[in-house]
Amino acid sequence: MEQNVSELSGARVPGRTQLAVRLFITCWIVYGLHFATNIPREVFPALSLGDHWSFRVDEYGGMHNDIFNADDVDGLRNDEGRWGYHIGNNPGVSMLAAIPYTIAKPVIDLVDNKVKESRKASGAEEPPKYDTHWPMAQQFYAEAYRRGLDVKLALGSWVMHAFLMAPSSALGAVAIFLLLAHLMQDNRWALGLALLYAFGTPVFFRTGFLNHNLMLGHIAFIGMMTLWNFRRDETVGTNRVRAAVCGLTGGTAILFDYSGVIVAAVLFAYCALKRYFERGAYDSFVHSVSFGLGALPPILLLWFYQWASFGNPFLPGQHWMPPVEWIELGYQGFGAPQPELFVMLGFDYRFGLFVACPLFILAAVSPFLERNDRKLRIGALEFWTLIAMTVTLWVFFSGSNYTKLQFNTGIRYLAPVFPFLFIPVAMVLRRLPARLVWLIGIFSVALAWATAMYRDVERGLGVADPVVRTALGGFELPAIRTVSNMEAFQHLIPDGASSLALLLFGAVLVAYIWAPLFPWIFRRQRSEAI
Repeated sequence: MEQNVSELSGARVPGRTQLAVRLFITCWIVYGLHFATNIPREVFPALSLGDHWSFRVDEYGGMHNDIFNADDVDGLRNDEGRWGYHIGNNPGVSMLAAIPYTIAKPVIDLVDNKVKESRKASGAEEPPKYDTHWPMAQQFYAEAYRRGLDVKLALGSWVMHAFLMAPSSALGAVAIFLLLAHLMQDNRWALGLALLYAFGTPVFFRTGFLNHNLMLGHIAFIGMMTLWNFRRDETVGTNRVRAAVCGLTGGTAILFDYSGVIVAAVLFAYCALKRYFERGAYDSFVHSVSFGLGALPPILLLWFYQWASFGNPFLPGQHWMPPVEWIELGYQGFGAPQPELFVMLGFDYRFGLFVACPLFILAAVSPFLERNDRKLRIGALEFWTLIAMTVTLWVFFSGSNYTKLQFNTGIRYLAPVFPFLFIPVAMVLRRLPARLVWLIGIFSVALAWATAMYRDVERGLGVADPVVRTALGGFELPAIRTVSNMEAFQHLIPDGASSLALLLFGAVLVAYIWAPLFPWIFRRQRSEAI
């Protein structure tokens, strides 16, 4: 049974609820500070939904490689401009991102209008210089400035990051903590490992801006936890309700991306097998139906989007994309798994899963461990479901020729596996000596933090490049670096902006959050099951 605060050897022992709240706020603060100014394709439909309640992104046509004019596509051609501009990806994350943007829209519009009035009064028509070694970034900024969209894009993407992306990843870290706290019956270990997940894996890097891959993974992971019901808490709802909730997360994964079909399939198999082993075939069938009913609403929403955008509810947005590199291979660039791509996804020096995060290599040891050990107990079905999610997505994306594009974005496609793969990693870490775990943790956090700070570097050294830049250039926040490189701000910060003040402010806030628990955190004591 949980208790909020008790006494153990003179140290305050916090309950899991307050630890989870402090962990969430800590992650939110740190992720928020590391906002990156990249504008991914999912931002544009979110802006259009908030501005016009429309899926069309005509206003942004020609600004991003993934925006295309559907009226120019064979099979959709017409003389009335019926379909307009769209992105080729599924709209789930854009729909969610439109919510905080719509709430903040009055303030964003106010600032945007003030800036436009100031520019008009000063006659500033040509875009100021933007000092970056990425030509496409310079072109994007210049075009956004000319169209008067730069302020809206900057503030809109920041709002989407601060009030959707960052808290969603923070919630993922909390989910890891709550699961491990129960499996280990040791809150301190669970908290430490949850912090390692949050800041010692590529979760830190991918949370820098709106990213559907990572959010998809966290949603699916929480869905599996709901069905797992590891605490045997009947207040969560009946088994059928939990199956429906898990189905809802599987359907939402599909709404986010078509790789979500793989995620939903693994969750469905887990649902069916879990009930079969517990109650038999009939119960398995009933709960499978509940899963399907839960998955249906987001799938229907996806079909509505595809019908409204392209006139066909069942063909994905990628079907209508104009020809790009590799699109002729397989179906729109997707085909049978390729050994070359399989190896690249795991071990490419620029974006390979086990290169970007060597910590994940430890998962290879987990199948050989005793799963009923008192240090971390996990059922066989749950363990192999976690492994299956990782392997199936890895194999699936080894059939995507767009995998080769990750050289300029870092690890991306396998982001949904992060929470699923971390639990097997935790099984291994829990059985290692504490000092070795500390060394592994420090190395992992150093690598992940460097990558989160220096994400726009030339990747000649691959994932080692950010580490070199950190050693040579010191600590730096991506957004502060972007502002410092813009001529438009140089009259305000002639010597460039420093990230240290913001980092120090964030450190003070985090220290304040955890200060009351310092005696518990740093004191040697026996594991407590609370």
